[in-house]
Amino acid sequence: HLLVLFLVIFVPSCLTQVSEFISIDCGATSDYYNDNATGLSWISDASVQSQGISVAVGDAYGNPIQYRTRRDFPTDDRKYCYRLTTEERRRYIVRSTFLYGNSVAEGTYPKFQLFLDSTKWATVTVMEASRVYIEEMIIRAPSKFVDVCVCCATTGSPFVSTVEMRPLNLSMYATDYEDGFYLKIAQRIDFGASTTEAVRYPDDPYDRIWESDLDRRPNFLVGVAPGTQSISTTRNIDVNTREYPPVKVMQTAVVGTKGSLSYRLNLEDFPANARAYAYFAEIEDLGANETRKFKMDQPYMPDYSNAVVNIAENANGSHTLYEPSYMNVTLDFVLTFSFVKTRDSTRGPLLNAMEIGRYLQIAAKTNQRD
Repeated sequence: HLLVLFLVIFVPSCLTQVSEFISIDCGATSDYYNDNATGLSWISDASVQSQGISVAVGDAYGNPIQYRTRRDFPTDDRKYCYRLTTEERRRYIVRSTFLYGNSVAEGTYPKFQLFLDSTKWATVTVMEASRVYIEEMIIRAPSKFVDVCVCCATTGSPFVSTVEMRPLNLSMYATDYEDGFYLKIAQRIDFGASTTEAVRYPDDPYDRIWESDLDRRPNFLVGVAPGTQSISTTRNIDVNTREYPPVKVMQTAVVGTKGSLSYRLNLEDFPANARAYAYFAEIEDLGANETRKFKMDQPYMPDYSNAVVNIAENANGSHTLYEPSYMNVTLDFVLTFSFVKTRDSTRGPLLNAMEIGRYLQIAAKTNQRD
């Protein structure tokens, strides 16, 4: 049995969404406020975490201040945990990030396990010193606290750069299976982005991380259809639906000017059952005789592929979000997806954003300290 070492973080009761955010800079020596990227307040774990050591990473990679240190833990059989207070049955984003930052000999980067309570969340495998690895789950809190833990390194030492928790509103990301499954985020993509920078708080009041489709890394959004173009608008978008994606994300899109949109990308820890969300808003002004109608061509799923998407009609107007989602679909490790216009459409398909979450079965706690 793994010995568990707990860290209890107490956060005062707050009135606003942002003041309920928990943002822990692991390895930092003092608290600070307002990082350059988000303007959010961060706390150090120095006064509450006695295990492990603080390691300076520096700012050679141009990352925000919270990535200038990390906390390394011993290479033993113990779980090293951060305990986060929650409101039972409320939904949260729980996120851990990892920036190693030190060049090492080939083959000796850390590889270790990440847990949420007793549930194995991910295997963290560092392949690049300068890359920030992000692991994120959407949970409905099972009790008054959850424990984010690292352990069991097979190479190097377990470490953490940040631990973050963001409360969600109302029924955001509700699923039919949340009594038995968490939703591990596999992809969250902003299409038509103007820069490679991810969109997050303050543009997203829930501080989700929307990756830019301009990010270039292996097996991410390759196989792009000819004629794919980015478009944008400065007009406001009505995003008042279930998941409330940020207006900034919905103000950009890709369009298939030659009649199709297609992409290919890898999904970590797939094949698996997943929840998928597509976000559409008509951000071009179509003429009186123009239409934009399309279908999902790949992956082919009879319940969804036969449906015609007409964004302005489905959303009851232009510059308004239409958000179809797929409660439970089986997706492969390599996901190829495409949309094609219908024969009677004058415009090609359009896509603003997408999210894919993998269902992760919740493991029962073996005792009150696991």
